[in-house]
Amino acid sequence: MSGPILVFDSGVGGLSILDEIRRVLPDQNYCYLFDNARLPYGELEEQELIDGCEALITATVAQLGASLVVIACNTASTLVLPVLREALTIPVVGVVPAIKPAALYSQAKHIGLLATPGTIKRSYTHSLIQEFAANCQVELYGSSELVLLAERKASGKQILQGEIAQLLSPIKVSGIDTLVLGCTHFPILKDEIQQYLGDGVLLLDSGKAVAARVSTLIKEESTLNKRQREGHSKEMIALYTSEVGEGLKKSLAEFGFSTYSKAQTG
Repeated sequence: MSGPILVFDSGVGGLSILDEIRRVLPDQNYCYLFDNARLPYGELEEQELIDGCEALITATVAQLGASLVVIACNTASTLVLPVLREALTIPVVGVVPAIKPAALYSQAKHIGLLATPGTIKRSYTHSLIQEFAANCQVELYGSSELVLLAERKASGKQILQGEIAQLLSPIKVSGIDTLVLGCTHFPILKDEIQQYLGDGVLLLDSGKAVAARVSTLIKEESTLNKRQREGHSKEMIALYTSEVGEGLKKSLAEFGFSTYSKAQTG
């Protein structure tokens, strides 16, 4: 596996996953591909989402010679993983809402899942709850607006605490002690969410678990390949499907991307 790790999301939310992966695999090359032309994914029809993701990701894998794909999007992961694993010969890692650890950590056995409307309604999500949190009271909260707030923050714009309060007020009064951030955009707003909900609510996401899985797969490479890669400069490229503003380009540069451009979609 000598090509870059390809991390995919609808917008900038997957950067929270990429950041965790980089912590454990700092010497890898990375490509971050985001389909901002169709953001937010939580409001797309299922077949439209599946077809678009498959076409975009398989084309980019072929273009870059990617070694592994991470679907850093809960909404996409619940739908496109089987299709991509059939279409590609390289490993494909998805994101699963952190229901299992939430059920283990919760003292009150009263947890919440905050995700996009698409993720909230999918049978896959409800199967996770039945399997890992049957002993808990589980509250479900769907929000596409938070995705757009996270995109705004990543573009360098200010997020007002009142905007967070308006969206999360039902969670604040629910009595939960653990909240699963079931969309990769939401950790971008973790500080704002924590400030509003207070320290009595534990926030959990899937970033570290995904990073551990990717690390296991990548470290199956031979020692020879690792030695060949030593001394080479690490490459970080970002690809998007719709032009982005200067604020977001600045944020991408600060994150560590050396180049960013539109993906080849046709």
